[in-house]
Amino acid sequence: MADLYRNYIDGRWVESESGQTFERRNPATGDLVATYTKSTPKDVEAAVAAANKAFKSWRLYPAPKRGELLFKAAQLLLERKEQLAREMTEEMGKVINEARGDVQEAIDMTFYMAGEGRRMYGQTTPSELQNKFNMSVRKPFGVCGIITPWKSMPAIMTGNTVVVKPATYTPRSAVRFVEILEEAGLPTGVVNLVLGGGTDVGNALVEHPDVPLLGFTGSTETGSEVATRAARLNKRVSLEMGGKNAVIVMDDANLDLATDGILWSAFGTSGQRCTAASRVIVHRKAQRELVDRLVSRAGGMRLGNGLDETVDIGPVVSESQLNVIHDFIGVGQREGARLAVGGSVVRDGELSRGYFHQPTIFDNARPDMRVAQEEIFGPVTTLIPVDSLDEAIDVANGVKYGLSASIFTQDINRAFRAMQDIYTGILYINAGTTGAEIHLPFGGTKATGNGHREAGTASLDFFTEWQSIYVDFSGKLQRAQIDNQ
Repeated sequence: MADLYRNYIDGRWVESESGQTFERRNPATGDLVATYTKSTPKDVEAAVAAANKAFKSWRLYPAPKRGELLFKAAQLLLERKEQLAREMTEEMGKVINEARGDVQEAIDMTFYMAGEGRRMYGQTTPSELQNKFNMSVRKPFGVCGIITPWKSMPAIMTGNTVVVKPATYTPRSAVRFVEILEEAGLPTGVVNLVLGGGTDVGNALVEHPDVPLLGFTGSTETGSEVATRAARLNKRVSLEMGGKNAVIVMDDANLDLATDGILWSAFGTSGQRCTAASRVIVHRKAQRELVDRLVSRAGGMRLGNGLDETVDIGPVVSESQLNVIHDFIGVGQREGARLAVGGSVVRDGELSRGYFHQPTIFDNARPDMRVAQEEIFGPVTTLIPVDSLDEAIDVANGVKYGLSASIFTQDINRAFRAMQDIYTGILYINAGTTGAEIHLPFGGTKATGNGHREAGTASLDFFTEWQSIYVDFSGKLQRAQIDNQ
């Protein structure tokens, strides 16, 4: 019998008041991974109440001491990296080496935010008046509703308390994360976990009057709805949504390097990354050779259970997502794009038990085709030929999203043109569209986000309010903008 995982509310592991549960199965094998308590708005109410109570003392907990607790958590994450990676692969399917990378990202983020406990800099400025001191400081918001667990690190570090609602496909990673925070010694109520779906749990967090801040990761459609509803309640919201990321390959590119970068970015995590390379904008002079290389390599990729170290591509996360991906194959062909390789659901042998789709490449697509405009979120990428750098930049910018992009070129002038003119939150030169590091801001423009950034010190700006403080020690009333004349 699979383990039953519970909510974590006010320092206790508890079942939902509903008494109901839901299952999660391995998308590679169909085997039962775990059973989870299925929460209701009443569970959210209890979690928010616990977080609200804990905030009164946690906001006064010295920030360097908060950092020490997160440092302990980071060490525990490091010690359990392999276990966490294997459990992640079992639950969502990605190949084990990529899962190790995701756990490492969590380790890096936790260590980084632990260090911010002795920084979180404000500002001091001179005053325009004599005998007066000016400064600004960061202050926490209160209870943060986090609809993805790793955003909790900067929230906790800055003195907020959190209620985490993980994705229903991958709740076990969130459970392990909270277990580690508990073991590291976080006080009761600082972190709370509520398991369940977006309708019951997510909506209750969005609507709760005692949750002034929300961090959301998901589709653009859902994120826009969250933002609209939250705006009516005057909440601060960080949205990390969809992408249609482009790799530009110029005629002077190192094609060996470009091929490696495209395959890794397009088919890593079976294309289920917000930063996945789902478009390749290639100069016509390099098109044929690049296509030949990509087709040869993609056609030889091995599909299978991600726990097998020899597997290149694991399953997609669910049957419904597999159907969405495969529907786009027909869309691309009807639009006139040439199917260069792949295009099929795989049901051979043991693969018949899971949700596998061949790595797929379309060639000779137009920029306005649906396969070149819409997020597919699967192992599908589309090649769009162009005749110049100017055209390549126009095509790269010609989608509603703006998360990540890259360019392969040996010409420094072309590289700097791309840096200047491509409108994305992240840009890579001679690398793929994935691989962000946690000490720089992460996020996108246009329909990818709403201006806030995750990671780096930029994340502190989202999770804190600025307070400007003026200390007048002149002993008399001094009026700024008047008595300085």
